[in-house]
Amino acid sequence: MSENLLRLETSPYLLQHRDNPVHWRGWNAAALEEARQLDRPILLSIGYAACHWCHVMAHESFEDPATAAVMNRLFVNIKVDREERPDIDQIYMAALHAIGDQGGWPLTMFLTPDGKPIWGGTYFPRTSRYGRPGFVDVLEQIARFYAEDRDEIVAQADRIAAHLQPRPEGDGPPLGRPLLDEAARAILGIMDLDKGGTRGAPKFPNTAVIDFLARSAHRTGDSDMARAVDAALIGMSNGGIFDHVGGGFARYSTDADWLVPHFEKMLSDNGLLLEQLALLAGISGAGALYRARIETTIGWLVREMRLPGGAFAASLDADSEGHEGRFYVWTRAELEKLLGAEDAAFLGDLHDIRDGGNWEGVSIPNRLQHPAPLAADAAGRAETLLAKLLSARETRVRPGLDDKILVDWNGYAITGLATAGWLLDRPDWTELAATAFRFLAESISRNGRPGHATRDGKSVHPGFSSDLASLARAAIALHQATQEGAYLDRAIGYLDQLKAHHGDGQGGYFFTADDAEALILRKAERIDDASPNPHGLAVDSLVRLWALTGEDRFRDRADRALAAAAPIINRNVFGTASLLSGLDLRLAVRTVVILTSATDDGAKLRSALREDWRPTFVLDVRPEDHALPASHPAHGKRAIDGRATAYVCREGNCSLPITDAEALVAVLHGAWLPHG
Repeated sequence: MSENLLRLETSPYLLQHRDNPVHWRGWNAAALEEARQLDRPILLSIGYAACHWCHVMAHESFEDPATAAVMNRLFVNIKVDREERPDIDQIYMAALHAIGDQGGWPLTMFLTPDGKPIWGGTYFPRTSRYGRPGFVDVLEQIARFYAEDRDEIVAQADRIAAHLQPRPEGDGPPLGRPLLDEAARAILGIMDLDKGGTRGAPKFPNTAVIDFLARSAHRTGDSDMARAVDAALIGMSNGGIFDHVGGGFARYSTDADWLVPHFEKMLSDNGLLLEQLALLAGISGAGALYRARIETTIGWLVREMRLPGGAFAASLDADSEGHEGRFYVWTRAELEKLLGAEDAAFLGDLHDIRDGGNWEGVSIPNRLQHPAPLAADAAGRAETLLAKLLSARETRVRPGLDDKILVDWNGYAITGLATAGWLLDRPDWTELAATAFRFLAESISRNGRPGHATRDGKSVHPGFSSDLASLARAAIALHQATQEGAYLDRAIGYLDQLKAHHGDGQGGYFFTADDAEALILRKAERIDDASPNPHGLAVDSLVRLWALTGEDRFRDRADRALAAAAPIINRNVFGTASLLSGLDLRLAVRTVVILTSATDDGAKLRSALREDWRPTFVLDVRPEDHALPASHPAHGKRAIDGRATAYVCREGNCSLPITDAEALVAVLHGAWLPHG
């Protein structure tokens, strides 16, 4: 069949390639069977819609008829959207690492007809340059090897596939506070305490690491850990990685100053950053800055990313009109024309929009040179002028929107929105989260099981472990914000599905379900990537459910997952930060039970709690006359003298009744119930 079949797909990334002269196929049984029937190797190209270098390789090679002719003659060519099929991406990225390449996208892999990896790389220029071989040369050499050295090629593919199989890990370190403190010190040793993030460039948000260091600062009182957290979040909030005109964070910064991003905006990063900013907004000295970034980022989500039904799109492209960042950059002359000389001077100086530019002749707005908070009148003036820039920017050619709905990424956004809604007392944000959750639960599920992705009526089912773990955590965040018990039922259901369909029998979870499409490998990776690993998310949710219900089954499952991951944690503390945060929660979780009365709804107690919140707290608000199950830590407790009454509980033991807000904060942060 000699044609490009991507027109039959719904992924925006795949549809970007539907007019290529390459005879692309999507990943499906028919494409794999075609490779077997023709006895041709597979050229697998994996990318995503907002990937800049994916676009470069497409323009250079996939849109070139001569290059396409070589691809079509020698290979069965398969295109995969890594966001739509992360299961495929994980396997072949691991294969690339196994042959010694650090990886990235586009991911270009050559496979046997049965899907075993032969060799690969990332971006290949059409002709040899940048120290990389030309793509056509690579194509012809791989095809020649496959035709002339079949036995060796197959043997190499078997060796790589065998290398990907999990191996016995041995014993891990004792899971306790000493491990947490040692891991935090090790991570701190590679952090940039002045500019934030890891030392040097590029700089990534690394929200799992930020979260663990923030928890470690609370646990240890180490001021350098707190400094590392604020340095990262302040750097991102003031740098060009944040869109100062329209809100939202880009994927990462290419430099050491957070100035120059790759301009794509991903839902996942923004949801995760919303949560971290919200957790620290009430207790950090930079709280006002964090609140401002939360406000504008949520404004961007609603304005540009929210889809009919209330869920959110996956990403915005970095490129427009064929140029990276063109939509987001400015010149001083544009400001003067739009705002007038006086206002252009004020805003340009404030946001580093200068003559000659700060990047490739143009300026990326930032506050790195002027990070200090503005007086009220200056802040109002800047806000008004930025709104004018936003309005003018709307007339530009927009970057492409990848409007598929990813369940796990929406889960991160829901958790971020619900956490911000609760801690900053914004019920409208909580409602955004609840609406998105309802859409995912009702519209992207089959028989109660969520899928992973949907667009234009076509879905990827069943979901992956990341979807179930992210949804469970989102449900618990919504319970915290609303105190509606139905969310706990949802969380329990998702975690039970995770165990039933993904459990590996040893406390961990396979990424793919037991009834999903069979690939060459079922991975059960524990390492975080751009998002927290599903194991870390699951441990967090299981511990919180234990704290909320008192049911030991949740604690036991969390303990098994942590124990199974201990050897991996010992080898790579940076890559297992989400699991370390789960362990921190397991050792320190405190349930704040507030029993309300007919005349006192506990508003003062909740307000005090919000203002000094820690991620090791779990809130459970119940009417006094609500019968708590025997397993609940506050079973048998009562409100005192008609006043809302709090109990702080840990490991099944609760404090004396507390009716005063200041006393509640003192108990939470005092000597009672010591950490670890």
